[in-house]
Amino acid sequence: MLGWTVLNALQAFTLGLHSDEAYYWLYSRLLDWGYYDHPPMVAIFIRIGYAVFKNEFGLRMVTVISSTLAIRLLWLTLRDYKVDARQFILVVGGMFIFHIYGFITTPDAPLFFFTVLFYYLYQQYLKTDKWLLATLIGLTIACLLYSKYHAVLLITFTIAANIKLLKRKSFWLIPVLATVLFIPHIYWQVSHGYPSVNYHLFERSSEVYDFAHTYQFIPGQLLMAGPLIGWIVFYYAFKVRIKDAFIRTLVVNAAATFIFFLINTLKGNVQPHWTLIAFAPLSMLALIYFGQGFKPPGWFNKVAIANILLIILLRIALIFGIPAVAQLRPFKSFFGYRQWAGQIKQRAGNSYVIFGSGFQDPSKYSFYTQSLKGFAYDNRYYRRTQFDIWPLEDSLQHQRALYILSETDSASTNQIMHTVKGSFYTTWVNDIRTYQRINIQSDKYKVTASTGQPLIFNLTLTNPYPYAINFSDTGQTQKALMGACFIQNDSLVLALRAPANFNKIKLQPSETIHYTFALNAPKQKGKYDLIFSIRTTPFPGGRNSRIINFTVQ
Repeated sequence: MLGWTVLNALQAFTLGLHSDEAYYWLYSRLLDWGYYDHPPMVAIFIRIGYAVFKNEFGLRMVTVISSTLAIRLLWLTLRDYKVDARQFILVVGGMFIFHIYGFITTPDAPLFFFTVLFYYLYQQYLKTDKWLLATLIGLTIACLLYSKYHAVLLITFTIAANIKLLKRKSFWLIPVLATVLFIPHIYWQVSHGYPSVNYHLFERSSEVYDFAHTYQFIPGQLLMAGPLIGWIVFYYAFKVRIKDAFIRTLVVNAAATFIFFLINTLKGNVQPHWTLIAFAPLSMLALIYFGQGFKPPGWFNKVAIANILLIILLRIALIFGIPAVAQLRPFKSFFGYRQWAGQIKQRAGNSYVIFGSGFQDPSKYSFYTQSLKGFAYDNRYYRRTQFDIWPLEDSLQHQRALYILSETDSASTNQIMHTVKGSFYTTWVNDIRTYQRINIQSDKYKVTASTGQPLIFNLTLTNPYPYAINFSDTGQTQKALMGACFIQNDSLVLALRAPANFNKIKLQPSETIHYTFALNAPKQKGKYDLIFSIRTTPFPGGRNSRIINFTVQ
């Protein structure tokens, strides 16, 4: 346990931030009951640690501590199954995914801790029906839900594995308490138009199946379980004999979670770490199988030791920043960004910096300049992010800002800026005018039409800003227009401009109006993503609406 803690602490102190971590650091600077992508627990983890140490280690401090506590709880949970300490070290210490979230602070870090805590308390609750245990489980489930929405799977599969729980009077305290505690986040979702629901259920789904998503899923899971022992851990885990309700719960949760995400590869890409909640039960099942009398072959221990050494050598290489490892694609984002941010700040000074697309670079710029001066422009080819909810855009209006692009834009004059992270194109934009947070809703989100077919979309435009807006170009430096953008493979295929009456629209704060947009379907058959976008020069246009799945046949 000491070795685990020291290694994670060293990693947390020496390694630069992952892009997502910087994004969640912004969460912690702007605390709320919810965010576009995730619930707020990760922001709490970061806020606590960063209050103590204002650097990368502080951002990760609570994760390092909670990871150690989680490993300890795993060991305590397995006490009843005669698990050998050496085998515990070889299996749990060899789980690559546990190493990743031993220091990296994303929503998966609190999710892992509260998952293990849940299993520890649930095991006690199966033995003894106590109201105190039910209360603690209710609190833990609330924390799980505030960590990541994947917690719903853990809750559902646990109940499915032991329906008899419903007969316990104390059981009903658990969902009631968890729901009451989760109401603030539910209210946040409702008041913001269900952004997380729309994103996770609709925006991330792909209309076209890609077989690569399915066949890459299995090796990804084996890697997460351990680069050398993952395959045998899966084998041993599902050979366990189910002798009690707790083991049955572990089997159902592990198997059902992996199957659930395997099925999800039919709708789009599934990241290997999304199954994190399955690896706690997987590791426990393999160890319980050993405790049931199975003695692993001699080669297993040797391979397991080599597996741990391989992971530790990789982590040490990252601690020392060995170029051969640091320049590998999965690790490049951890290095060089402090210097990169300093180089940009030399040109930008104290002005805001607008990045062309993606939340990663503006988040890192803000972290490494200790400011909130980095802003993500909601490019219509990307996706919405928390930057579309935060009021940061309000501060930009009518200011002068440095606009940074990864490729040249013929519509504006670009100056090349060379940095340690590559070359960028920069443009100074005077009198910023953007409408990134304007929400456009359509009366339909799935359309099938013939080539060139005339269509009418009944739209609603809502002003979320605390001030009145109008789209008139009178007296404005930057022109505003609205378009219907047909996109294929992240490239604009066709853009249809709204008529001149768009520029007559005026909206008071929180006001919603109806707007009719007439257009003709593309002349080329195929599947398109249709986005309604408002753009102001020199920006390419934001993603103001959800994707409309548009098929021309």
